Amino acid sequence: MKRPTCLLNAVFALLLAGCATGPQTTAGNARATLTPATPTTRDLVQLPPPKGKVLAAVYGFRDQTGQYKPAPESSFSTAVTQGGAAILIKALKDSGWFTPVERENLQDLLTERKIVRALEPAPGKDAPPAGFPALLPASILIEGGVVAFESNVRTGGAAARYLGIGLSTQYRVDQVTVNLRSVDIRGGQVLQSISTTKTIYSYEIHPSVFKFVNFKDLVELEAGITRNEPAQQCVKDAIEAAVVHLVVQGLRDKAWFLKDSKDWDRPVIQNTLRDEDTVAMLNGVNPER
Repeated sequence: MKRPTCLLNAVFALLLAGCATGPQTTAGNARATLTPATPTTRDLVQLPPPKGKVLAAVYGFRDQTGQYKPAPESSFSTAVTQGGAAILIKALKDSGWFTPVERENLQDLLTERKIVRALEPAPGKDAPPAGFPALLPASILIEGGVVAFESNVRTGGAAARYLGIGLSTQYRVDQVTVNLRSVDIRGGQVLQSISTTKTIYSYEIHPSVFKFVNFKDLVELEAGITRNEPAQQCVKDAIEAAVVHLVVQGLRDKAWFLKDSKDWDRPVIQNTLRDEDTVAMLNGVNPER
């Protein structure tokens, strides 16, 4: 009766050692990759070409929620990413409809331009001054931010156990909302205003075994896996969805135009219009085309 117990203990020790060293070794050897695309990225890059790209300035895209991660994770780490402006600029550029101009770190750009001018040789008496291109003025401002982060919107779980063998699961749903608006720099009027919401899913699976294999021999096994959807990816998805709706609303309001008017019937545009009409009807608003 001693040999099976010793063999069982040895197997458990090997399993625990493998679990302790395996994930760390794998994570340490993983290569860096490009940020994966979100479900909305496909719609963003499939937008039809514009008649002319719009020069857009982004001065910032702030986290306006004031939410921090719950303890014990951190009392000083924010719940959502603070890099919303960088995500927005990339989404605007990937759409093919906007040409973003640098405004968030404008002072750094101006400093470099001063350095270039200072290093230029002085022109001769009759020579024209060295040409240096002027900064591009934006046609519209893109404003907005992360306006809401709601944690534990839904929570739940289930568990079952039979003859010492059990399985339990838990899940949690959070929610992030972003607002995006375009502003005409000539008169300051807001052209379009979009709000998009993305849910963040987290779940845990915990199997366990508590069983006597002999009269005095007890086996107890536990395992678990937890998956938290990255909040940064969800913010990216919400911003990209807002950019898609911004483009389509601008087409509907004739703020900008398609290169080919036949592209109006493309699925990406019609599906976006259908989603907006559905939300408008649910809010009791009669959508106008």
